[in-house]
Amino acid sequence: MDLRQLKYFLAVAEEGQITKAAKRLNITQPPLSQQLILLEKEIGSRLFDRGKKHIRLTKAGNILQRRAKQMMELMGTTINELQEATDGISGRLAIGTITSSGGSLLPNHIQEFRKCYPKVNFHLHQGETQKILELLKVGIIEIGFVRFPVDYKLYDYLILPEESMVVAANANMFQPRMAPLELCQLMGQPLLVHQRHVPMITELCRQGGFAPNFFCTSDDITVLLIWANLGLGIAIVPESAINLFPGSSLEFYEMAPPTIKTTSAIIWSKKHPLSAAANHFITLFK
Repeated sequence: MDLRQLKYFLAVAEEGQITKAAKRLNITQPPLSQQLILLEKEIGSRLFDRGKKHIRLTKAGNILQRRAKQMMELMGTTINELQEATDGISGRLAIGTITSSGGSLLPNHIQEFRKCYPKVNFHLHQGETQKILELLKVGIIEIGFVRFPVDYKLYDYLILPEESMVVAANANMFQPRMAPLELCQLMGQPLLVHQRHVPMITELCRQGGFAPNFFCTSDDITVLLIWANLGLGIAIVPESAINLFPGSSLEFYEMAPPTIKTTSAIIWSKKHPLSAAANHFITLFK
């Protein structure tokens, strides 16, 4: 198996047709089909279910597609590191971030960074903390923005300032500009909560004398804000999420003590040396 075969395989997987993939790769169909057959023989498993008009990935094909994307991205990261060693601080810096940090924390720092290092481009992966950890583990990204808890034995890290949680609700739910919400006002309400915050909010509600009504838990804060905007429930989100959904009819409310706090951090792998670009970027947060 070589990188050319993986490139061919990914093109066919994404296009769903040999004809379209061949056109995209600027080659003829016969050599493309032959490379796929050789790849299946080498792996010892069928990668595609071939129909009359479209082909679909098998279970093995789906696994290879996920890993092939990672391998191609890792190759790109390696090339960038080699170019950086020769040309100075340039190339591409791959970062992974949770949704709230990607929309609020990163942009200002990237603007500042670009003034000093205009030759550096960025590739941003966005998702929940577990996805960021997986990308760090295999070396697809150099830096991750995540929320607690994670196993810091595996990572070097820089803890970011503690952040308050706020309530996001459709404008019809509460009075506009209401004073900070009391915890008891959430009793019986359909709550929309990130799955990582469930234990913390459950314990706080228990101390307040009631059990929370979790209408929806998700690993994506954006989804929670959309549901809250539709009036399906009340979202409890980090304060940094306020600017993620501009133009909505959402109102955001502070919470009266005891307030709910969340902590995030910048982490990077202890096993993979950082590029010069990554080191300088981390310095912005110190």
